[in-house]
Amino acid sequence: MVDDRVSVRVVTVAGELDHDSAHVLRAALAQPLHDGVRRIVVDLAELRFCDSTGLNILLRARLDADAAGRTLEVSRPRPIVARLFEITGTDTLLRVRLDRDAEPGPPAPEAATDASPPASPPAASPEAE
Repeated sequence: MVDDRVSVRVVTVAGELDHDSAHVLRAALAQPLHDGVRRIVVDLAELRFCDSTGLNILLRARLDADAAGRTLEVSRPRPIVARLFEITGTDTLLRVRLDRDAEPGPPAPEAATDASPPASPPAASPEAE
């Protein structure tokens, strides 16, 4: 469901985010930029699995949002996804919030132009808010 009465778009991600499902999220994250939405919140509360493809989509979407003068945040990641962000350093590149309805979080630090997540140390249906 999409509701553009406010300049915030919530994109809800559920199930598994991997190579086979990536195209759906990629399109859902690109649309708000084309629509002029200022703030995109990616709700990960129902995301059970995310692989490197999913990480790359989220990081690329953040760079695209920044380049367009927009904000992209992820919210409510499950512990397993939050741990993936921590292990890969993605949590330092994305704005991660625990509550979807809170005010925008602090800006993420400036990221390099490469959308690839940092190397791991050794052993994300659109709706508007």
